[in-house]
Amino acid sequence: MTTGRGAGGRVGLLVACAATLLVLAPIAWFWHASLLPGTYAVTSVGYVDTGTAGTAGTGTGTGTGTDPADPATRPGDGVGPRGATPLAHRHEAVAAGREVSVTDLDTDPTRRADVTVDLVARAGTVRLASGRTVEGYTLNGTSPGPLIEVVQGQLLEVHLRNESVGSGLTLHWHGVDVPNAQDGVAGVTQDAVPVGGEHTYRFVAPDSGTYWYHSHQVSHEQVVGGLLGALVVHPATPTRPVDVDRVVVAHTYGGALTLDGQEGDVRVPAEPGDVVRLRLVDTDDGTLTAWASVPYRVVAVDGHDVHEPPAVERATVGVGAGGRVDLEVVVPDDGTAARVQVGSSDALVVGPAQAQAPPVERPDDAVDLLAYGTPAPLGIDPASPDRSFEYAIGRRPGFVGGRPGMWWSVNGHVFPDLPMFMVREGDVVRITISNDSGAVHPIHLHGHHAVVLSRDGVAATGSPWWFDTLDVRDGETYEVAFVADNPGIWMDHCHNLQHAADGLVTHLMYEGVTTPYVVGGDTGNEPE
Repeated sequence: MTTGRGAGGRVGLLVACAATLLVLAPIAWFWHASLLPGTYAVTSVGYVDTGTAGTAGTGTGTGTGTDPADPATRPGDGVGPRGATPLAHRHEAVAAGREVSVTDLDTDPTRRADVTVDLVARAGTVRLASGRTVEGYTLNGTSPGPLIEVVQGQLLEVHLRNESVGSGLTLHWHGVDVPNAQDGVAGVTQDAVPVGGEHTYRFVAPDSGTYWYHSHQVSHEQVVGGLLGALVVHPATPTRPVDVDRVVVAHTYGGALTLDGQEGDVRVPAEPGDVVRLRLVDTDDGTLTAWASVPYRVVAVDGHDVHEPPAVERATVGVGAGGRVDLEVVVPDDGTAARVQVGSSDALVVGPAQAQAPPVERPDDAVDLLAYGTPAPLGIDPASPDRSFEYAIGRRPGFVGGRPGMWWSVNGHVFPDLPMFMVREGDVVRITISNDSGAVHPIHLHGHHAVVLSRDGVAATGSPWWFDTLDVRDGETYEVAFVADNPGIWMDHCHNLQHAADGLVTHLMYEGVTTPYVVGGDTGNEPE
């Protein structure tokens, strides 16, 4: 009897062990599959997604469909994708189907610079205008770094020197459709610049508008710490007359929102009747909201002019993380100043010195860019795309880098098993972006501007809404389109940079393009 009970016990133990293995083995497999090698190329992880050919969605957007290969149909009034040629950075090897490195997708090395800027990056103390100090990073001793200004079509040359940023750094030209070699992404288009190292960026400013620059090395720490600045590309021929043109960089230091490094109200000197352009740049991880005590116009979004913008009264306008919105206000003639509230605690007081600006409560209504302004030609035909993709953002349990948790997902996959959206040069590309993750995600596509066609099945009816960074709220679905006119390997990621660091990073890749750069290893490259 004792022997029988012992045998039965051993069988039970074996069954229990087998059951445990059946449970633990898949977990162990998923854990192991989530581990990344110490050094890897971004093209070697995830999977290639070629999408579907010639599939259109429900929204056709505003304007008329025109041939993107015909220069005559390219809009030149600032409402569509602009440039001297339909393919802004066309590369003959890519067009011919031959393999080419990102290092070859570059600016003409023989052309002399029109504007030259020197930047020195340091780690240490950031002193705000109020005198408060925080630990972070500076460029030429300040944060935000120096405002860079060029005229559309000029060649900008920036010499970057890393004096003391221990993890290295790069500069990404956010919203500027630069050639791929100049994109400034560590491990994709260059190596991070180490302490004592230097790097030179050279590119022609293709489109006028408001942009910014920031590090794309350990960006969720370095951008938060202040490694950033504004870039304005002025039009060769001004499209709207203004008397005062002011860039306003919004950034949070040590938990307090600042405008150009200042806390509280910021004076913008102007005379009664002056037309004032305020270029709002949101460098934080969340949406910035603005409103005004006087009527205003939204004259540009992400560097692209709005077509026939109407006056806005008693409504807010949102600026997504990484995005830019240009507002136009007229200084009152009654001796008061205009108050432009930026967030709940900071405001721009626009008017003569000592003029008072009346307080203004936050309006209940908001500007909807889907219907704001009037239609204009798109310059592309999104109803007949060459390639269509799904970009479905969710959240699911799993492992990322060996860590268990709830992670952001794209098309049901978590990092690093995320899609590499593969296109050919010249493709008209249509993407359906949906978000069921429980959070807002500002999706930023490098090297391109896309146009919103629809939101939640409702077609766009206003001015063409061109963007490089799009706030996609929980439960929303957008259809967008763009022309694949800039060959390279491009990040397409969430610009809530902690979300990106947690794996919400995909790439847009052109057929035949390779990179010699890797993430990790001796390079220390860590783009997010």
